[in-house]
Amino acid sequence: MTAAAAAYTYDHDAARRHLSQADAVLAGIIARGRPVRASAHEDLYLSLLKAVVSQQISTKAAAAIWRKLEGLFRPDGYPEPNVLVGLSDEDLRAAGISKQKAGYLRAIAEFSLAGQLDHRHLSQLDEDAFTRHLTQIKGVGRWTAQMLQMFALDQPDVFAEGDLGIQNAMRRHYGLTETGRALLRRMTELAEPWRPYRSLACKYLWQSLDNSPE
Repeated sequence: MTAAAAAYTYDHDAARRHLSQADAVLAGIIARGRPVRASAHEDLYLSLLKAVVSQQISTKAAAAIWRKLEGLFRPDGYPEPNVLVGLSDEDLRAAGISKQKAGYLRAIAEFSLAGQLDHRHLSQLDEDAFTRHLTQIKGVGRWTAQMLQMFALDQPDVFAEGDLGIQNAMRRHYGLTETGRALLRRMTELAEPWRPYRSLACKYLWQSLDNSPE
């Protein structure tokens, strides 16, 4: 097993085989795609900050803003929570952060300083409990919680049906024409055979749009 593979929290080879056998459309997406790399790590605080920065903007724009944000934290670029809470809206606006998101980032820093982002504890919570815990933070919703579960915790069976990228990918590959709640119901039905590896399926769907939130 390679070092990268060792970082996975589940067997991605077995997951790919399951998904390919369960869904012919997904089998084609996986066959054409690049292997999804390991993503699990223990810094949930940093992952939350990145997720909030990424909200409602493209992956490319989020990466550019994140680089500017790192520039505010010398010398290593790490946004220490005790420093971040003291930055003003004007400080963060210089990095391209809106006033609203500036408040969200400071709220995350305060949550971290209060000892509420312990990896060992949060990694043991089920999806609903994890979401309830994180959504105590202003600006953190279900989508953000799902991104942490799928990427920072590398949990295997999270389905981000509300994500625009997943919706667009499934419309494209499955010819879906529904909208609103009907679309979400149809997506959930199609994803049912992907259990217990819906997270990996989502990552390949994002990749198929060349719009992965990694």
